[in-house]
Amino acid sequence: MSLARANLVHEWRRYLAAVLALTFAGLLLVVQLALLLGMFGTVSAVVEQSRGDLWIGFRNTPSVDLGRPLHRFADAPAWRHPDVERIEPYLTAYGDLRRADGAPLSVLINGIDARPQGSVYAKLLTPGQRAALAEPDNILVDAADLPKLRIAVGETIEINGHRVRLAGVVVGIRAIGGVNILSSLLTARRLAPENTLAPTFMVVTLRPGSDPARVSEALRDDARFPRHQVWQSAELAGRSQSYWLFETGAGTGTAFASLLALIVGMVITSQTLSAAILASIKEFAALRALGVTRAALRRVVIEQALWIGLAGLLVAGILSLALAVLGDLARVEMRFPGWMLGGVAGLMLLIAIVSGLLALRPLDAADPATLLR
Repeated sequence: MSLARANLVHEWRRYLAAVLALTFAGLLLVVQLALLLGMFGTVSAVVEQSRGDLWIGFRNTPSVDLGRPLHRFADAPAWRHPDVERIEPYLTAYGDLRRADGAPLSVLINGIDARPQGSVYAKLLTPGQRAALAEPDNILVDAADLPKLRIAVGETIEINGHRVRLAGVVVGIRAIGGVNILSSLLTARRLAPENTLAPTFMVVTLRPGSDPARVSEALRDDARFPRHQVWQSAELAGRSQSYWLFETGAGTGTAFASLLALIVGMVITSQTLSAAILASIKEFAALRALGVTRAALRRVVIEQALWIGLAGLLVAGILSLALAVLGDLARVEMRFPGWMLGGVAGLMLLIAIVSGLLALRPLDAADPATLLR
């Protein structure tokens, strides 16, 4: 066993605060990013849960939930393209929902083609749910929104002055602020006739083997003042998430909070290591008297910092897994992509090493002469 590990095992109480500080910093960063990615990931759920390859929408639409009605002939080039297999409209409109107690709630009505071959939400809806939507005045909501709506499956509720029936629930369409309502195109036009005369997006499904980039370029509006724009599915999903993440201020606030947590973790870790070195200054001085170089002692401290970082990473990983399970049980949308977990792990180890470098200063007092005092 190396000297660094032996010292950590023997004097683990001295280094416990450093491990806990790194654990807290890493856990806070993981949870904040997971909640942020989960929350803004719901914005692009309609794109990610659909089978469409291309989305035709109003020019410069920042996010899929902020679309505007398309002009009448926006989909005309798509109908003429030989690689296009299917085109279907997707409607969105804001509505006013009245609960049974009279309290109003803002909702976003999502009108989709409820037929079995429909591509919008094709990865989310079951055939039974599509069949339920096909019936007039039937809607679906996210299961997590039921307490907010105070309604049970099979009951009716009022949206924009019209009575609709909750035919079932799904998981994965929870909105950031209001409530997402799924309905058929017919029901959506009935609930918001003045806002659904034209589709918000036209969803294009291409034939197998087609190149989405090439077809997207062919469907582009080349007018001097273009009225519509064509996005690939991944492009529109990323555009929607980036808008809410960077242009609304929420991402900036999370970044500052995460930076503060990292600074606190680094300061506490370095101070704990410095205090441990000062407490063991005679042992380090004895090693210097035995001929151990100062550079070797520095390597011992850096190795200790690295082991502290690994211990904090292990504890943070266990706690993150527990929080992920709790979040799933509480229906809190959290996402843990591999790039995020890997980045946080690397950042925690970097903080541990930097903390070790900051704690090297007390080693200057590890002089053999101190043993004679």
